[in-house]
Amino acid sequence: MDRKNDNLTVLGRKTDYKSDYAPEVLETFENKHKGNDYWVQFNCPEFTSLCPITGQPDFAEIRISYIPDERMVESKSLKLYLFSFRNHGDFHEDCVNIIMKDLIRLMNPKYIEVTGLFTPRGGISIHPYANYGRPGTKFEKIAEERLFRHP
Repeated sequence: MDRKNDNLTVLGRKTDYKSDYAPEVLETFENKHKGNDYWVQFNCPEFTSLCPITGQPDFAEIRISYIPDERMVESKSLKLYLFSFRNHGDFHEDCVNIIMKDLIRLMNPKYIEVTGLFTPRGGISIHPYANYGRPGTKFEKIAEERLFRHP
């Protein structure tokens, strides 16, 4: 890996876990296959956040799938970012949308979707889904189709 060109700061170093929501830890590197449309998927089965009302922990698997353009998210920085939600209070739907919007700002993907598979609390599980396709491209239409076909 050529770290000089990508300015990665967390990969290969001692892990510093943030105590609250920390989008600033996210880092990117150059997509070496810009001419290809392809999927990248991350699963984080140990996501936790806090209920903003009760302060009780919420547990989930967060699934992130995207089609990159120029930049890609570096996986250790993504792990640290997702871990930064552990002491952060937000509703399930907010967490999923915040994650998606932060990743859009970070890397401007062609397409992205984020799903939260939250474990039941009070007998009900919540599975929010958010997606985005770059406006004015075929990915905008894909986003609309996938949203309306989402179970």
